[in-house]
Parts: sequence; structure tokens; C-alpha cells
Amino acid sequence: MSHLITPKGYKPLLDIKQTELGIKKIKDFFQGSLSAELRLRRVTAPLFVLQGTGINDDLNGVERPVTFPIKDLGDRRAEVVHSLAKWKRMMLADYHIDAGFGIYTDMNAIRPDEELDNIHSLYVDQWDWERHITREVRNIEFLKDVVSRIYSVMVRTEYVVYEMFPHIKPILPEKIKFIHSEELRQLYPNLTPKERENEIAKKYSAVFIMGIGAPLGDGEIHDGRAPDYDDWTTPGEKGLPGLNGDIIVWNDVIGQSFELSSMGIRVDKESLLHQLEITGQEARKELYFHKRLLNDNLPLSIGGGIGQSRLCMFFLRKAHIGEIQSSIWPEDMRKVCLENDIPLI
Repeated sequence: MSHLITPKGYKPLLDIKQTELGIKKIKDFFQGSLSAELRLRRVTAPLFVLQGTGINDDLNGVERPVTFPIKDLGDRRAEVVHSLAKWKRMMLADYHIDAGFGIYTDMNAIRPDEELDNIHSLYVDQWDWERHITREVRNIEFLKDVVSRIYSVMVRTEYVVYEMFPHIKPILPEKIKFIHSEELRQLYPNLTPKERENEIAKKYSAVFIMGIGAPLGDGEIHDGRAPDYDDWTTPGEKGLPGLNGDIIVWNDVIGQSFELSSMGIRVDKESLLHQLEITGQEARKELYFHKRLLNDNLPLSIGGGIGQSRLCMFFLRKAHIGEIQSSIWPEDMRKVCLENDIPLI
């Protein structure tokens, strides 16, 4: 409850029926446009994977997955996915997707360790996507190009919402600002990473912060990243690390920065071994996913996740993600939200 934001004078711009229509419009338009922009085909994704294979996304390495035994596999345990960061890369190989093309899917996850607030829920829904790339485009310039393409789809989606609901005015700038997390640290050396994100997002309205997970000049990281999917240690422009990052916008309804997507160029053999070593997780080399990568059985790729409920929350100018998706919330949060005209589903 300490993290709950109740915007003063907040009134939903749409009733619940209009909201549901808006959600469908956003999801239909966005996924079709994303597929066309990045040349992605839709595939079916798992809700759970076997424990101990290294396929599940470990996020920051401390979040507990939901697990359950499978009777017909001798009670071997499965895990509900946190995301499909590594599974998608295997599918590029197994579906024989050519370079320059990729896949996307609806990813549904349960994250029981989330701290519940306006933008964090137990239920996570996002478009997970992955695209086969060649060694020649494995660089910062290509990363920026893909980010710009995804951002252009967001801008077009916002205009579609405006056509449907003319009182919801577009606010995204035409172009997105790029900045490295180390440059951001040097710009605001006395602020925390979250405070830096707030400052830069408020200034530019839409930013892509690169180099997420790599140690910065002060020895700290901007934010946590698992060592075995994004490549966050490869030197980029000006010698700065990072072939990954987050798309962040300024959310004026709740008055803070708002992450819509996390993405990046994925690790190759060298960067995987390096990142496992510096994070002390070299034992992962014996897991199924990691063996396939180290044995050259997986293609080079770029990929990421785009929050579906977050995207709808932002475009429909909602104060709480619970106005978009049905989830479980503390009773005292529901009570406070109701008192402040924030109707949770």
C-alpha cells in the first residue's frame, strides 16, 4: 500500500464498456502492426516449462516461480513461466526461421513475488517476440533501428485510440530519445536509477535506456538482468556496454516514468560465458538451453517483451493496471482505490 499512487482529482476517461472496447482495439491493432513492422509470425507459447532446464526466465535471479508436480512424469516439477526470453530463441531454431524474420506470441505469466502497486500485478501479459539476425547487424545501430520501429507502432496505436476516443489526445513525441545508463548516471549522479528514469522520461516523454544489467562507473547496475539472454556487456558506442535496454515513457496520470518494453540483442557464446562468469552462475552451462547455445544450435537473435496491460493502461490514461486486467489485490488497496475513483476490475 505504501507504493500506491492515488492521483488527485482522477476520473476515468472511459467507462468499463468503453475500456473493454479500447483494450481490444489496442491489442488487435498493435500486434498486427508489430508483426508487419518486424516481419514476425505468430506462434503458440507454453504457460509452463520443466524445472531444471534453464528455459525459464530468471528475471533478477531471486523471484520464485510458481511450481507444481506432474503425476505422469513421476512428480517431476514444472514452473509457470516468468517470461519466454529463452524459449523463443529455441523456437527460432526449431521452426527454422530465416534471418530477417521472427516470431511473436502472447505470453501469460504469474509472478507471486511482485510488489503490488499501480503498475505491478501478479498476472503479467505481454507480447514476447524474437527475430533471427546475422552477425553483421549485431550492433548498437541495428538495436536502435528496431527500437525506433517498435516505437513507431506505439505512436500509430496512440493515434488509433484518438480516432476511437477523440477526448484522449496523443501525447507521444514523434521520435524516441536514446541514452546509455552510464550517460544517465553521469547526468544525474546524485539520484537513484528510478529517479534518473523519472527525470529523463519527464524531459523527453519517451526514452530508450541502454546497457541495463552492466556495472556502471560507480560499480552499481541501473537495474537487474539475467546473464543468459540479453547481451549487456558488449561495448557499444563510446565504449559503453550494452546491446539491450528499456522503452520508457512519461506517464502523466501517475506522475512517473513508465516502462513499456524490455528488449535487446541476445547473448552469443562469448558474451554468455562472460556474463555467467561475472555473475558467478557458471553452473548454468550444464543446463539444456545453455548447452544448445554453446553448441551452436541456436541462431543469433534480438528480442523482447512488450507489456499488453501496460500499453493499454497508458493509451487509455488509466491510473491503475487493475483497471485493465483482472487480478488479485489486497482488500485495503481495493478500498482506497474505490474511494479515489479508481475502479479495479
